Amino acid sequence: MYDIDDLIQLSALQHMAFCPRQCALIHIEQTWTESGLTAEGRIMHERVHDEDRESRGNVKIEYGVPLRSLRLGLVGKADVVEFHRKADDRWQPFPVEYKRGRPKAEHCDKVQLCAQAMCLEEMLGVSIPAGAIFYGQTRHRLDVAFDEALRKETEDTAKQVQALIESGSTPKPVYMKRCERCSLNAECLPKTMQKKRSVKTYLTRVTGES
Repeated sequence: MYDIDDLIQLSALQHMAFCPRQCALIHIEQTWTESGLTAEGRIMHERVHDEDRESRGNVKIEYGVPLRSLRLGLVGKADVVEFHRKADDRWQPFPVEYKRGRPKAEHCDKVQLCAQAMCLEEMLGVSIPAGAIFYGQTRHRLDVAFDEALRKETEDTAKQVQALIESGSTPKPVYMKRCERCSLNAECLPKTMQKKRSVKTYLTRVTGES
């Protein structure tokens, strides 16, 4: 169990699952640059959070729901939590995360959503089997089942973020194709930094052989 003062932002799990260096740049070095794409994402979230609540038959919808897990060491906010009335008149929570783009090959968005569900489970004392991610580009929901594999990945990611932030150390850049999709590409400079390290390694080896 974590103390209140040790809780980290739930969004850090999405950053960590996408790229540990990105996570460190944002949550350790406090580096953030707003691009057109991130601005679109921010505006989408703000519009969702500006809503209050509504009811649609057997579904109640809550917006901007505060979240916390002392077990995982997380604090944050869910874009939307739908509560579906079950046959026994109990309400089943169903978290929905809003993303500007489209579904990713990586699990980073699913990990973030699963963490939201696990926070709700701890707060409400219920079991939440599934949720959804709404992607702005496709205008469709992606249903996500919170199976054991995804739950373990989410717990492991939370532990990795805690360890990373406690270390206060930013990982070295490793260029990958997904770097081109990162909003911090200009600050991270993965291609340039990686080349500098390669040159340094080469010179060290050459001078050592001499």
